[in-house]
Amino acid sequence: MRSVRIRLSIMMFLQFFIWGAWYVTVGNYMTGNGMFDQVSWAYTVGPIAAIISPFFLGIVADRFFATERVLAAMHLLGAAAMFCVPYVAEVGPWAMIACLMVHMLAYMPTLGLTNTLAFHHITDQERDFPLIRVFGTIGWIVANWVVSKWLKGDATAVQFYVTGIAGTVLAVYSLTLPHTPPPAAGKKASLREILGVDALRMLRDRPFSVFILGSFLICIPLAAYYAYAPVFSSKVGFENVAFVMSFGQISEIVFMVLMPLFFRFLGVKWMLLVGMFAWVLRYGLFAAADEGNVQWMVLLGILLHGICYDFFFVTGFIYTDKKCSNEIRGQAQGLLVLVTQGFGLGMGAQLVGRLVTRYTSGTELPVTDWGSFWSVPMIMAGVVMLLFAILFNDRTVTDHVEAAQDTAQ
Repeated sequence: MRSVRIRLSIMMFLQFFIWGAWYVTVGNYMTGNGMFDQVSWAYTVGPIAAIISPFFLGIVADRFFATERVLAAMHLLGAAAMFCVPYVAEVGPWAMIACLMVHMLAYMPTLGLTNTLAFHHITDQERDFPLIRVFGTIGWIVANWVVSKWLKGDATAVQFYVTGIAGTVLAVYSLTLPHTPPPAAGKKASLREILGVDALRMLRDRPFSVFILGSFLICIPLAAYYAYAPVFSSKVGFENVAFVMSFGQISEIVFMVLMPLFFRFLGVKWMLLVGMFAWVLRYGLFAAADEGNVQWMVLLGILLHGICYDFFFVTGFIYTDKKCSNEIRGQAQGLLVLVTQGFGLGMGAQLVGRLVTRYTSGTELPVTDWGSFWSVPMIMAGVVMLLFAILFNDRTVTDHVEAAQDTAQ
C-alpha cells in the first residue's frame, strides 16, 4: 500500500508541476512580446475548459476507458499543444491563445481524473488523500523554481518547453499507474447526471444558494490576482517572478496543516469570511505598494495566499460536502467548481482585462496606475464580503461541525 501511495504522490507532483510551469509566468511572456492587451484572454481559456470538462468526464472518461489510459492520452495532447505555443506566438496573440486553449481543454479533465484514480486505490481517504494531494502543491512550487530561479524563464519560451516535457513524462508515467477501470462502465449516461440537475436542487436551500452566489461573485475580483499579480511583481522590481510567487503556495501548505485548528475555533461562516477578507487585504497591499514600488507589501500580499485559498476554497469544498448527500456528492462539487473556476474566474478575467485597459498608457510600462487598478477588485471583494456576512447563516452545518468536534474529543 505504501508503494501505491508513493506512485500516486508522484502522479500528483507531475500533475501540478505542469500547471505551475507556465500559468504564473505566461502574462510576463506576453507582456515582453507585445501582447499585454491579450493577457486576460490567456487566463480565460482555463475557465472555459473548466466549464467543458465535466461533460467530457461524464460522457466519455467515466464510462469507456481505463482512467490511466485517458490520463496518458490527454497529457500527451496537452504536451504537444505546449510545444507548439512558442511557434504559433510568432503568428500572433490569438494563435497563441488558441494553442493554450487546446492545452487547457486537454488538461482540465485530468484534474478530476487524478483524484478519481487516487481515491480508487486508497483505503482511508481522509487520512491518505491530503498526504498525496500536498505533493501537487509541492510540484507547483518546484515548477516555479525550475522555470524562474534555475532557468530564468519568466518572460521566455522556456516555460512552454518545460511544460511540454513534464506533460510527456506524465503521459508515459500514467501508463505505469495501477489499473483503474472506468467508474461508470456499463452504466447508461444520464443527461440528468451530466447536467447536475440534482445538485441544482440544492439551490432551494437559502444558505447554500447564498454561498454559491457569494462564491461566484468573489471569484470575479479574484481573477485579477492570477492574471496580473506576476506582471505587477515584475513592475515593483522583483526578479525571478515565479520563484517569488511560489511563496504563496508554500504558505498554502502551512495553512492547510493549520486548518483543522482554525476550523475548530471559527466555524464555516467565519472561515469563509476570513478568506474573503484576506483577498481584500491583499489587494489593498498591492494598491498601496504601487507608488513607491514597496516590495515587502507585495510579498506580504503573496504570502496571504494560504489564507486566501485554503480558508475560502477548501472550506467551500468542505461546506458543500456537508450540505449534500452521498449520491450527489460528485455533482455538488462539480457545481461549485463550475461556478467558481468556470463562470466566476472566466467572467473575472474578461472584466479585469477591460479594467487594466482603462489604466494603460504607453508600451514600455503598460499600466501606469496600478494603485487605482488594484483598488477596484479590493472594493469589489469588500462589498461581496459584507453582503455575505449579512446574508449567510447556516446553523445546521455549524451544529453538525460542533457535534463532530465533540465526538472527536
